[in-house]
Amino acid sequence: MAATHSLGIDIGGTFTDVVAYDQETGRLVKAKVLTTPDDPARGMLDGVDALLKADGLSTGDFYRTVHATTLFSNALIERKGAKTGLVTTEGFRDNLEIGRERKYELYDVFIAKPPPLVPRELRAEAPERVGPDGAVIRPLDEAALLEAVDELAGAGVESMAIVFLHSYANPAHEDAALAAIAKAHPGMFLSASHQVSPEIREYERASTTAANAYVKPLAQGYLDRLVGEAAALGFDAPFFMMLSNGGLTHVAEATARPVLLLESGPAAGALIAAYHGRKVGENNVLAFDMGGTTAKLALVEDGEPHVAYSFEAAREKRFIEGSGLPINISTIELIEIGAGGGSIAHVDVMGLLKVGPESAGATPGPVCYGQGGEAPTVTDADLLLGYLNADYFAGGSMKIDRAAAEAAMRPLAEALGMSPTEIAWGVHDVVNENMASAARIHIAEMGKDPREFTLLATGGAGPVHAYYVARKLGLKRLICPAGAGVASALGLLIAPARIDRTATVASSFSAMDWAGLEAAYLALEVDAAGVIGETGFDPDAAARTRLADMRFVGQGFEIVVELPPGPYDASSADALREAFEDCYRETFGRPPPDVEPEIINIRVSLVAEVSGGAGVGRAAGGRSDVEPKNTRPVYFPEAKDYVETAVYDRATLGPGAAFEGPAVIEEAESTLIVGPGATVAADDDGNLIVDLPAEEG
Repeated sequence: MAATHSLGIDIGGTFTDVVAYDQETGRLVKAKVLTTPDDPARGMLDGVDALLKADGLSTGDFYRTVHATTLFSNALIERKGAKTGLVTTEGFRDNLEIGRERKYELYDVFIAKPPPLVPRELRAEAPERVGPDGAVIRPLDEAALLEAVDELAGAGVESMAIVFLHSYANPAHEDAALAAIAKAHPGMFLSASHQVSPEIREYERASTTAANAYVKPLAQGYLDRLVGEAAALGFDAPFFMMLSNGGLTHVAEATARPVLLLESGPAAGALIAAYHGRKVGENNVLAFDMGGTTAKLALVEDGEPHVAYSFEAAREKRFIEGSGLPINISTIELIEIGAGGGSIAHVDVMGLLKVGPESAGATPGPVCYGQGGEAPTVTDADLLLGYLNADYFAGGSMKIDRAAAEAAMRPLAEALGMSPTEIAWGVHDVVNENMASAARIHIAEMGKDPREFTLLATGGAGPVHAYYVARKLGLKRLICPAGAGVASALGLLIAPARIDRTATVASSFSAMDWAGLEAAYLALEVDAAGVIGETGFDPDAAARTRLADMRFVGQGFEIVVELPPGPYDASSADALREAFEDCYRETFGRPPPDVEPEIINIRVSLVAEVSGGAGVGRAAGGRSDVEPKNTRPVYFPEAKDYVETAVYDRATLGPGAAFEGPAVIEEAESTLIVGPGATVAADDDGNLIVDLPAEEG
């Protein structure tokens, strides 16, 4: 019998989610286990083992495996990557430290910039110079290069970033350096900027290449072990990795350019939110994914999440642009907030209740886990409020302790002169306000009104908090899909293969070599199609999109414009200009008169859709005339007290099931909380549609 199942694995900061989907029958099997931070692969294998035992599946039932992880992003944030060196053009050693010479907070005299991933003593210079037109001004001195690299190797450098000036225009010197260093130091990991980020602007290119080099040894070791152990278990199906742009690629591409995976897990969550929103008929969705360590917010418009072509990692100030490390990769645009189930509550120096960004994570975890945690967390507060079921947490696979949660709240209660229940609601409310505030800022920066969106909640903690986050944002509707607690893992199973490529051309329209522009686009498309083919998809069936970073002559920065399809020649100028001016007008109101455009970077995106994902996340069974399975006391701020509340089993809610809040709806991986006055209805796919009551006054 042919294998019909696909396997999705999402390793988060607190939980590892594993799902198996049978594309022939639509049957879904789920497992959620604690992440093992000391060895993430071990937790993943524990989850796979639990899933196989739960449903009698065998490793031969799977035809593909898709994986996302926060491991590489966490390595950047926590500075736990490889000892990395950098070799650059003579005179540019301090490029990483100088950056853009901009203060992200102009009047902060104590401002802290993120320290470079490569300290100054591990940065070296090589005599060479290429001009912006690609002409060689000074040949590469390989002997001097190797002498510098030998010194860095002697200092313990195991991974090297090679970033020469203007290598995007002519990579010959970087190619020569790659060959020479590989021959002299065959065990060293190498990352060249023209292979990682072939774009103009040397600081951003250097920062991206340094980040790739910093996580490359970790990525190769992790992925080699993961694939090897999966093979040892009997998995012989292709293994794919989720990229930050919401697409898939094969392991070799991920190992060579692990920087592309930095936002892979959150990207999957945004994809599944867009998918469910389209099925419900809500194309404008605020995707809200809250797990054990962080919460993620992404805007979905017209059924698709926004894609950005750069982002900042490891920001010193979470919401302030310029306070992080610039990374030139395409990524689904989202924000992360230090607000998860494991976020720690505390009283600050001013005597105010604060929550996060510090997290108890998976180890030791919240106090109620009974694993040695001592600091009260959001999960402890949610349990004390009656939102979580101590006997059915993670589907009953974990027992959690309400008495321990209450004991954890007492020191905060005594410090603030409040009861443990009041403190628990305060923790819940503060973390909700943190998330709502971040959402307001993100939506406002996009020029949108939050009231135009529907909140779609996923993640283990997302449905627990979504109702009151939606109330704070003034939203009218909330959607909670089936399998919300493992939604990011489900998102992996609907992700297409996607490869983005970029190159710099830097030319005004009047000086444009149109034949050269078309040839450059074709070269990128051929490169991307090759990777699509290696990933196991048909490149001829892939959707191809051409984009360009464009600006008016004299401007300092560009906007990304989707262009009409090629081929291009001199007669294409009017169509490309029209596309640019339409985008410019939408962004800034109106274009300047009598100024010609110029193209700085060109981009291509190839997307090959996966087959058999149409039913992912659809709930099976259930009845329309469902009754609560029991009741329990649950705290609601409208009553300022505990209310005896109906508790429903999510699996029993079939199409047409409807009831009013307050209510608690439990499934194995998450719990949906619905406040008084709201209405709940289940649609044909098992999505729960919650219409919030009108605001009073």
